[in-house]
Amino acid sequence: MAIPMKLNKKELRNKILGCWIGKNIGGTMGTPFEGAQQLNDIHGFNSPKGEPLPNDDLDLQLVWLRAMRDVGPKELSANVLADYWLSAVTPHWNEYGIGKCNLEMGLLPPLSGEFKNDWKNSNGAWIRSEIWASLAPGLPNVAIRYAIMDASIDHGLSEGTWAEIFTASLESMAFFESDIRTLIEKALSFIPEDSRVARSVRIVLSGYDAGKPWKDVRQEILDDSADLGWFQAPGNVAFTVLGLIYGEGDFKKSLITAIDCGDDTDCTGATAGALLGIVLGADGIPADWKEYIGDRIIPVCISASYRDYAPKTCTELTDLVLDTIPDVLKAYDVEVLYVDGENDTEEARNAGILAGYKESVFRRSRLSFEIPSRLHTDAVVEYEADPVIAPGGEFRVTVTLTNLRRNPYHYEVTVGLPEGWTAEFPRTQYVEHKTLVNDGVSRWTMTIRAGDRVDPVNRIPVVFSPRGHAVPVMIPLVLLG
Repeated sequence: MAIPMKLNKKELRNKILGCWIGKNIGGTMGTPFEGAQQLNDIHGFNSPKGEPLPNDDLDLQLVWLRAMRDVGPKELSANVLADYWLSAVTPHWNEYGIGKCNLEMGLLPPLSGEFKNDWKNSNGAWIRSEIWASLAPGLPNVAIRYAIMDASIDHGLSEGTWAEIFTASLESMAFFESDIRTLIEKALSFIPEDSRVARSVRIVLSGYDAGKPWKDVRQEILDDSADLGWFQAPGNVAFTVLGLIYGEGDFKKSLITAIDCGDDTDCTGATAGALLGIVLGADGIPADWKEYIGDRIIPVCISASYRDYAPKTCTELTDLVLDTIPDVLKAYDVEVLYVDGENDTEEARNAGILAGYKESVFRRSRLSFEIPSRLHTDAVVEYEADPVIAPGGEFRVTVTLTNLRRNPYHYEVTVGLPEGWTAEFPRTQYVEHKTLVNDGVSRWTMTIRAGDRVDPVNRIPVVFSPRGHAVPVMIPLVLLG
């Protein structure tokens, strides 16, 4: 039976609109100072009135919404988002470019975000979390599920991904919780306690509790993050939190303080603005700043073909999100009823939806990828090392198969090897169905030996064909020369 969730449509729309307007305000205000590791002293906008500046923080989320509406919430996966990334996202800088390069070679998420990626701890993911929070208001575990798919493309399972888990949960909960400190403490519970993101955020909370001036706390963050360098998620997430904590609920003071910390200022200002836009709603954002920025969205890093279908204003984006929420939550057995009266979200918010996600994500190998099926078998592929092989070299791969049905399967396994290569592997695989005493999981291992010739990209299809089913599971292994 579906869990009911009654949402006041007017209030929800006001908060979603506030999210996007706040995002646009903070991004526009921070962009002129982006990348400078200096203490700023701003007092407002440094761009023409009525002209929001283009910002990739918002652009990428237009692509994600398109993907959600195209394929649906159940079929959306990291692999689907990766395909949209290659089709729609134009930049090649930093982690965006490395993730794209890895995807083009056939490396799937999160491996695409891990392999040879010196930017995997950077800011590209946590700045695009609002779409997931808005599509799952008050249900952080749902928002986080999509945030992980998203971040793993170009950040693997590293600090950049923990940062998006933090902001997605923070923003999702903000739809029904207005106390900033409470939100931050709860969001910390969703990420690894020993992560650098958590450590940097706690520096802010400890400094504020001790009565330290915000500039002193900023310096502590810089000192603690010195080994990571500039444009990295732990320090910049902390600057956002610093603005929110020391801003004490004041929209202008919070954004200015976050941007004054320097570094990735369009991201810190935009995320602080989005979070407070959710808490306060569009009606609670200062009227003069709303008037100054206007309603338009100016894209900068999505291809022309996707630009044609993207919403052109924050208002249009808000209405598309509002229209999509019932479909997203229905996928998790939550029935959304839009009402004119009070919200009634308690049962859905306390249902523990996807509560076990941390077990599967935090324990997974960084050198892995998923092949979700939804037909009969899900697969997770784990490489023993970086996906690189030399002539005559060996490589070991493990595939974990999860049976989604109520009967067991025998699989016939075939492997397509390059000429001159060999492999040792079981030709059949038995996977029990899930019962009270069995988890329906089986592991299959293969050792590959390269021949004398190794190409720059070596594609090795592994096919698991379950007897009694027409559609096999195809694993696209890739080893680089």
